[in-house]
Amino acid sequence: MKLPALDGFPGDARVWVFGAERELDHAETGIFLEAVDDFISGWAAHGAPLRAGRAWCYGRFLIIGADVSATSPSGCSIDALVHVLGEMEHRLGVRFLGNEAVWYRDGRDCIRKASRTEFRSLANTGAVTPASVVFDNSITELAELRNGRWEGPARERWHAAFFGG
Repeated sequence: MKLPALDGFPGDARVWVFGAERELDHAETGIFLEAVDDFISGWAAHGAPLRAGRAWCYGRFLIIGADVSATSPSGCSIDALVHVLGEMEHRLGVRFLGNEAVWYRDGRDCIRKASRTEFRSLANTGAVTPASVVFDNSITELAELRNGRWEGPARERWHAAFFGG
């Protein structure tokens, strides 16, 4: 995946992927990304500025990257990022945080979110298959994103466990 905002970052840059529970409209996207950009421009770890960037994908996914070779994000700096996203959840009425969701493309190529229990049911009924495209928001390095590990067939991701044998 090509992410111009993160092009100059090394492959070992730390990434976080957050999915919006629904697609944001134009106005919401503007509000959200302005807040994220404001945060990133002043993001620091123990007073040292972080070299960071972000990408907005498919109107639903925020990808934050930080160059760990410059300054590594600290626990407090990561907490600050989560705090900003929590504020945006409240302001926009859209959930961004939480890792219990499974993201996938349905048969019409629309991006959907399901709980793990719901996704298992979809797998059991054949509504999703090992070939269904899923998003692995648990990736942690930019190289994984560049190498196609974020979006791809369920059979090639941790999601394969939902299909048994």
